[in-house]
Amino acid sequence: MKCTLIGAPVQIGAGRLGCEMGPSALRIAGLAAMLEELGHEIHDLGNVSPAPLKALSHPNPAIHHLPETVGWIEALEEVAYRESEAAMPIFLGGDHALSAGTVPGLARRAHALGRPLFVLWLDAHTDFHTLDTTQSGNLHGTPVAYFTGRDGFSGYYPPLRHAIDSAHMAMIGIRSVDPAEKAALRNSGITVHDMRMIDEYGVGVLLRAFLEKVKAANGLLHVSFDVDFLDPAIAPAVGTTVPGGATFREAHLVMEMLHDSGLVTSLDLVELNPFLDERGRTAILMAELTASLMGRTVMDRPTIGWTS
Repeated sequence: MKCTLIGAPVQIGAGRLGCEMGPSALRIAGLAAMLEELGHEIHDLGNVSPAPLKALSHPNPAIHHLPETVGWIEALEEVAYRESEAAMPIFLGGDHALSAGTVPGLARRAHALGRPLFVLWLDAHTDFHTLDTTQSGNLHGTPVAYFTGRDGFSGYYPPLRHAIDSAHMAMIGIRSVDPAEKAALRNSGITVHDMRMIDEYGVGVLLRAFLEKVKAANGLLHVSFDVDFLDPAIAPAVGTTVPGGATFREAHLVMEMLHDSGLVTSLDLVELNPFLDERGRTAILMAELTASLMGRTVMDRPTIGWTS
């Protein structure tokens, strides 16, 4: 498969600095080499820069870096649309605000192909705030609300050409939801699987049901993978740690099932903050999980020895 690595060093959507180093950390962790060893053709596009800033302000006083966020959204939408024509784009983040650009761009591509776009959101958070409801003002908490067409973004974020149908979206790993998001999600049509559901049914059962929906609709599948989907005990390099996340084996199972499905056409890797990492362990794990999604199995996964 042809794959394009696209750095998106966005960090203004989060509350802590450091995510702008994420693309470099994933490259240093050997992501490209891992994928090339699997036979994929890899092109690294380098890092994207935001579009020119506009004078924007919002009545919600908590919101910060709105013009910068919109600049990133505009740039990433165009890159996602362009680079998805002939290859699988893999976006190296950067905080999760980047998905407010990547998903609309991929939705444009899906529309051009006459196929629906489905989104799998692997995250501890739902990121379903609008500009009006966010209390932190951290805009990495808004992408899902935006690209599924919720009100509250007009005149600020770019107009959506093609919103994601809420029935075409599933969230897995959720364990931190603000009251305003919880209320909005109840009637949204989005499938939300929190960690209790994973405990009760197993992540494989929940994921398989969603993949069957994608296949039945002849859909394209975008995977947006936040570091905090993982338990912080195995992935500490994230500014939004929430205990009780996916285990090492649960995460690899998700990626192996995604590969087996043959449905994934694009990928976000987000919220990696190397400043908070321990000798690169989270960056390496994210690269290895991506390799699992792209076809690496237990039989050809090398064992890494950690030294003090």
